[in-house]
Amino acid sequence: MTAKYFRIAVPLTLAAILAGACSSNDASPNTGAAPSQGATNTIARTSTASSPTNTRAADLRVILTSVLQEHVYLTGITTGAALQGADHRVPAATLDENSVALSKVFASAYGGPAGEQFLALWRKHIGMFIDYMVGTVTDDGARKAKARVELDGYGADFGAFVSSANPNLTKEAVAMELTPHVATMTAAIDAQGAKDPSATAKLQDAAEHMSHMAGVLAGAMAMQFPDKFPG
Repeated sequence: MTAKYFRIAVPLTLAAILAGACSSNDASPNTGAAPSQGATNTIARTSTASSPTNTRAADLRVILTSVLQEHVYLTGITTGAALQGADHRVPAATLDENSVALSKVFASAYGGPAGEQFLALWRKHIGMFIDYMVGTVTDDGARKAKARVELDGYGADFGAFVSSANPNLTKEAVAMELTPHVATMTAAIDAQGAKDPSATAKLQDAAEHMSHMAGVLAGAMAMQFPDKFPG
């Protein structure tokens, strides 16, 4: 998977979710402007190709899965390039575009200010993964340990934020979803640093977990906003 692929995929998935959230006649003021015809066509294609049922709730899960799995692979591409001493600026920039896309999915349900808060918090945990990678490449065990402690603690902060927006999720439930994300991503970074051939498989494991996280988030959002995400 290349950075070029993700530059194409992220806008498409974002257009799809915004179309799904904004096309309801009963949309709240937080949903933003009406989608373009192109965006509407995009979500129709997503439903047909990717979702077992043609509903906006199913679309939401498919799109969250896509963007969250992109997050994992782009993080892995960025850390892998840095650990190899290669120029990692392009994948890092694409990773941030993915973060912005994810924040806009969140904003489509909860409004722009909430999306900005989500983005700041999400970027924070990416910085922790980068610190973990720097500790790996410099053989700085103390820095790695500090980054891991921060990552383990991040779940509580992220859980508190998400649960404050959605009463169908507890802080503890969200934090539990982040625990395997941290464990699998740090395992992949360790394998990259050791030039272990299993690094790719470990990155795939990390990406696979994100489908479960997407299901938890999408289910809670659909329950909270049945008019926006019916089905």
